[in-house]
Amino acid sequence: MPGGEDLITFQGEQGNLTKSPFEFRPRGQSGKWTSDLVPHLGNLVDDFCFIHSLTSETNTHGPGENFMCTGFTLDGFPSMGAWATYALGSEVDSLPAYVAIPDPRGTPQSSVNCWGPGFLPAAFQGTDFNASQPVRNLSPPKGTSGDTDQRTRAFLNKLNRHQMEDYPGDSELAARISSYELAARMQLSVPEVSDLSSEPSHIMKLYGADQKGNSTSNLKASYARNCILARRLVEKGVRFVQLFNGAYQTGGEGVSNWDGHKTLAAQYPVHGEIMDQPTAALITDLKQRGLLEDTLVVWCTEFGRMPTFQKGASGRDHNPKGFTAWLAGAGVKKAFSYGATDPFGYRAVENVVTTHDFHATILHLLGLDHERLSFYHNGIERRLTNVHGNVIRDILI
Repeated sequence: MPGGEDLITFQGEQGNLTKSPFEFRPRGQSGKWTSDLVPHLGNLVDDFCFIHSLTSETNTHGPGENFMCTGFTLDGFPSMGAWATYALGSEVDSLPAYVAIPDPRGTPQSSVNCWGPGFLPAAFQGTDFNASQPVRNLSPPKGTSGDTDQRTRAFLNKLNRHQMEDYPGDSELAARISSYELAARMQLSVPEVSDLSSEPSHIMKLYGADQKGNSTSNLKASYARNCILARRLVEKGVRFVQLFNGAYQTGGEGVSNWDGHKTLAAQYPVHGEIMDQPTAALITDLKQRGLLEDTLVVWCTEFGRMPTFQKGASGRDHNPKGFTAWLAGAGVKKAFSYGATDPFGYRAVENVVTTHDFHATILHLLGLDHERLSFYHNGIERRLTNVHGNVIRDILI
């Protein structure tokens, strides 16, 4: 790459510029060029608002996930979902306001930081479960009757009220009590929402949740069930749903993650098949049910990849200097592209978007001013966007 002869990135030196091993072609009425790696998503490009000039401040997975989820590379800061639920509250009292759905293959590298409350009250953290592994420890102990369970809860509620009177203003105590009370209500609501047996066969087929056979098909079906769960949670009034595709894998590359440093051409078709149809079906399903009109869908990652192969390998290294995200649904333009990288796809050069700008725009679409949404912590009025960020008004309807 011109000017990159001495470039050292996350895993070392760069090799030659290498075009994508996957064919691109124009799709939809807009003629947007997308990869054959994700044909189902490609068919929906007329519903998408692309940002091609997104940037990050780190090229390392853990800090990168933190940065995309919390606005800071360090641990301990509130996730975007926590900020949103802190500001907007809940629309339903029998389910959490904020649910995180990790990939069936495991958690992201930053794990619970991606949906944690940071220094916000604990009541605003995300509750993590998925269609394969519902929330644990919600059922009463074996041998406990319904009447005994109800009387025990009433007694605990009385003790909790006394505790609140003895320690007024203790937000952590209030959050803990609120969490347990919600858990009690979730004993009925979560099994209902996570049980997909009532879904008709055509919906299961649409998502690919009915597929069986090899490991890829099984992983695709598991992720597809999580996508259906995400739609059901939105239907039930859960305000913020965070859905993950791919997971951190210790000890190298494989079927768990998109981290294609060595054998990209062999890895990515597996990941593409797992992600493509279920994700596209989620958008289609939301749209046909009228939910996309007031739901914002955000598809993003922690950084992009280099336009070169790594020296001595057949994969690409991390690149935070220019990558793509897309949005769909409430408040954003359709079949619209914003920003661009240089001709090599290395660095954002047109309408450069920082992650803070990205966050400010998402909060704006939720009806929130990122400069006013703050929380006093350790002598500082903290924000999701720190002291940065501008709303990307050109992508708004």
